[in-house]
Amino acid sequence: MNALALPTRRDEAWRYSDLDAVAAIWPTPAPTRIDVGAGGNARHHLLQDASDGAAAVHDYVITIGDGARCDFHVLNIGGKLGRVTFTVTLGSNAHFGLNGAIIGGGDQTLEIITSVTHAQPDSTSGQTIRSILGGRATGSYLGSINVARDAQRTDAFQSVKAMLLDRTATANAKPELEIFADDVKCAHGATVGELDKAALFYMASRGMDPATAKTLLLRSFVAGVFDDVADAVVRQALEAAAIAKLEALV
Repeated sequence: MNALALPTRRDEAWRYSDLDAVAAIWPTPAPTRIDVGAGGNARHHLLQDASDGAAAVHDYVITIGDGARCDFHVLNIGGKLGRVTFTVTLGSNAHFGLNGAIIGGGDQTLEIITSVTHAQPDSTSGQTIRSILGGRATGSYLGSINVARDAQRTDAFQSVKAMLLDRTATANAKPELEIFADDVKCAHGATVGELDKAALFYMASRGMDPATAKTLLLRSFVAGVFDDVADAVVRQALEAAAIAKLEALV
């Protein structure tokens, strides 16, 4: 069997990645398959917290049957390279939800890559991604929603927001829509910004130290990403890991 060729920057899905880190672990592990049968309900989560200097790639291939739903929560914070990809196919009256946060600093490269295909009518999907980046970190969200010709009455959205703590950090956001049906409701939006200086000044004027003020504002920025995690233990673990990473950045 011929070895898989290393990706290059000509491949759009790898354009902003750390290819040297990828080469060190190539070939990456086989994708994790998740099949949600008709009428099923699945909830999954991932805390990507690889050790410093390590590279971690997590690929998911998800099939959601008719009338089923799958909700996935991701916190991507660890390693020199942390890459999480989703390839999703929905049946009719199915739903896919992705809530994710990317928090990175130093020289980290952290990525969430998605391709969601609405193959049948009356399916829905929602993707909400929040990124906080400091130092020389690079955070990327590349996501496509693909609506097949027969997938009428699709309802899908992508919401991507990034916060840069330093001018040397980089946020890449590329939400895409490819629609072949004519009765759909699809939307996407992406913003990149900095902490509100007026809010920081107000908090300082009330006696709050800068680090605490920044942490509170950043916590509010990612608030809600993990609110609908059904398992309280999982939700608390994700929130605690996010807070610890934020405190390390500021």
